[in-house]
Amino acid sequence: MTAIVDPINRFARKVPVWLVYLLYALPIPVLFYLAATGAMGVEPINTLEREMGEITLQLLIIGLAITPLRRFAGLNLLKFRRAIGVMAFVYVVVHLGIWVVLDMSLRWEQMWGDIWKRPYITIGMVAFLAMIPLAATSNNYSVRKLGAATWRNLHKLVYPIAVLGAVHFIMVQKVWEAEPLIYLAVILTLIGLRYIPKQKTTGAAVKG
Repeated sequence: MTAIVDPINRFARKVPVWLVYLLYALPIPVLFYLAATGAMGVEPINTLEREMGEITLQLLIIGLAITPLRRFAGLNLLKFRRAIGVMAFVYVVVHLGIWVVLDMSLRWEQMWGDIWKRPYITIGMVAFLAMIPLAATSNNYSVRKLGAATWRNLHKLVYPIAVLGAVHFIMVQKVWEAEPLIYLAVILTLIGLRYIPKQKTTGAAVKG
């Protein structure tokens, strides 16, 4: 395992964090272009909205995977976690913006009614609102201001956020599909791995 992990860790140390922002920013204009040029089928707005939501969920999963990968495999990608979280928020904002502007055409009264009447929209909105304080505190100033312990506890909100996001994805589908269920299973597994007790290394001291 070390022979595989060590080169990856060495490579990761050389990769600048800004590259994560760039690589995940690029698909946004590309996907909008595909939707505008008819490459997303007969319902481009719905397809575009779904793509943005799905990438949000994928980024949340990647962020959740970083700690278990470090703990169980020795793979250290911790430097990228903040960027991944910020980009997850960017995608959920775009996802919501598509619904508000393109799908609902700024019909505020109808949107407000849907938030209360349609559970999958309610769940998605709760997840979005919970992401706002995480995005707002994803900076060194907030860590210093809140204190490391409080900051870490606040950012544990990502656990229910990811679960709610997966449930939202499941409920958006009109029929049961395997993909959203797999996302939920992966999220629950990654969260569960965090609560596996750490093995204690014991050794007998030899006195001479």
